[in-house]
Amino acid sequence: MPNRLLHEKSPYLIQHAHNPVDWYPWGEEAFAAARDLDRPIFLSIGYATCHWCHVMEHESFEDDEVAALMNEAFINVKVDREERPDIDGIYMTVAQMTTGQGGWPLTIVMTPDRVPFLAATYIPRDNRHGRVGMVNLVPRIARAWAEEREALLQSASSIRARLEGMASADFRGRSLGPDVLREAFSELSASFDREHGGFGSSPKFPTPHRLLFLLRYWKRTGVDRAREMVEETLDAMRAGGVFDQVGFGFHRYSTDRDWLLPHFEKMLYDQAMLMLAYTESLEAGGGEAREAVVRQIAEYVLRDLRSQDGAFFSAEDADSEGEEGRFYVWSAQEVRDILPPETAREAMEAWSFQEGGNFLDEATGQSTGTNIPHLRRDAGPPSDLLETARRALLERRETRVRPLLDDKILTDWNGLMIAALARAGRALGDETLVTAAASAAGFIADTMWKDGELLHRFREGEAGLHANLDDYAFLAWGELELFQATLDPLHLGRSVSVTDAMIAGFRDAERGGFFFSPEGRDDLIVRRKEVYDGAAPSGNSVAIYNLVRLARLTGRNEYEDLAAETASAFSRQIASQPSAFTFFLSALDLAIGPSRELVIVGERGAEDTDALLAVAREEYQPGLVVLVRPPGEEGREVVSLAPFTDGFGLLDGGAAAYLCSGFACERPVSDPAVLRDLLAEA
Repeated sequence: MPNRLLHEKSPYLIQHAHNPVDWYPWGEEAFAAARDLDRPIFLSIGYATCHWCHVMEHESFEDDEVAALMNEAFINVKVDREERPDIDGIYMTVAQMTTGQGGWPLTIVMTPDRVPFLAATYIPRDNRHGRVGMVNLVPRIARAWAEEREALLQSASSIRARLEGMASADFRGRSLGPDVLREAFSELSASFDREHGGFGSSPKFPTPHRLLFLLRYWKRTGVDRAREMVEETLDAMRAGGVFDQVGFGFHRYSTDRDWLLPHFEKMLYDQAMLMLAYTESLEAGGGEAREAVVRQIAEYVLRDLRSQDGAFFSAEDADSEGEEGRFYVWSAQEVRDILPPETAREAMEAWSFQEGGNFLDEATGQSTGTNIPHLRRDAGPPSDLLETARRALLERRETRVRPLLDDKILTDWNGLMIAALARAGRALGDETLVTAAASAAGFIADTMWKDGELLHRFREGEAGLHANLDDYAFLAWGELELFQATLDPLHLGRSVSVTDAMIAGFRDAERGGFFFSPEGRDDLIVRRKEVYDGAAPSGNSVAIYNLVRLARLTGRNEYEDLAAETASAFSRQIASQPSAFTFFLSALDLAIGPSRELVIVGERGAEDTDALLAVAREEYQPGLVVLVRPPGEEGREVVSLAPFTDGFGLLDGGAAAYLCSGFACERPVSDPAVLRDLLAEA
């Protein structure tokens, strides 16, 4: 019989709807049941494409014996961490604080008042390798709740006090300047893998916001090593198995140092952030190889992750037919069966196929006889024959059982994808990418607002769940990039509106910075602020980035002041380990300046306007923002958003460019060559 999860919208919760575990969704019904029955709550947090979540479900939550123990001892609650990152963030902090590690599935046992006293990640069914299994653990907790409750409550009280202390900590007091950028570069240099690219050993994550910071550091200082680290990492990732050589797009991370053996799930936010990194590297001189990857990521996202409404789904699973990676790996014989002999030979050589396979079974360490296509690091551009082979393998792969598509639409991740597509479309001069970004932004604008409040999740025709800081900050970023790509004031106006709503709903007026969750969420035991840049940048980091750019575009000094206030709020935290906050540092780099704002006064689409605009887009200029203000009444909408442009006019009846820096503007110019020289000097 189905449990209470059957009518939820989350694909992850629905996966567990037929478990014998009597699951509740997060909510007052579960909390009241725990109080009435005097039981602790067993909270399990995961997401639909999580491999080890699937393992724990198959081993324990589908097992009648384990389910009976859980149903007798606990009120059992399931949470999709992608639907409720506010809940996940609190209890992941508890796991890291008490066990020194985190991950999903996240397992929490807590009081009926939602205060945790035990935290773990994956728990096997039976005792294994020194890890206590569910069959033994559940009765132990039940006995402790009955016989040693005071000790559990004391532990819970101590954990809550630590959470509240962390939430109320004051990290102000350090002035952040270029020295922090240098420290971050030094830390990243020390952890850089000079042999394989990337940072650290294994598992190895893409962390594209580190690459974005390094590009800005290179632009600021001229230190070539910063750009070289970016290029070496991007090349290594594109060549490795972490990139889907057949269908494109990036897998979640590599389990080894050399990017060969991936964890196979594909996340929308990874595609977005990596598209931004490859795009900016292209702008910084990365050449055709970077352009190809940008287009390949876009091809994957637009083919496999775009909804019919134009927005983007969340992820694809690592598993299919009960095995991780089954959809993506090949045997040498399969390739020979699909391709003509000459094509098969070239494909197998280019993709480093081995007869015995190069995909090792995680449990045994033995070859499975299958291959993960990857390129030699010294491989040149793919030949026409290899492209023919790729298309043939992709066509055959489409006949396989696909991994689960997590088809919920999340505002924050869509904001990242909008930003990436708009930035890529602008860099490549590709209107199809910009149009795709605008379509997704239109869906969010039309669907994800209710009574003036932004919502977080859309699925099966229904928008719901309160938006968090990331939703507002990432969406504002997407609209900003759309404005820079289209120069349509509609998108600047949307970015301003979303940012103003973020300030009203999330700002900590006492200590600075922005809370992750809106005020009044009484189902949360603490209201926290997050600044660490993890798989995606933090909402606070993106908020600073947006505020500085909006200040430069609109002339609203209050945005600049709020960006400084937010940076100050975390200053001692940032200074303790700058390389953990690299998107924050990208925003700081922009705030430190020098700022550059280019206002072009001219008719939209006119030859002289476009000639000046083309110069502004020739070089990698991460610190430059651009406005086009048509003359006369047509420019009123721009003036209403950026009043400082009202005094700017045409030059001798033609388009004029005004380059401003440090709150002062150069004389207007109409010659593209003169503008090019001004930009080079700034």
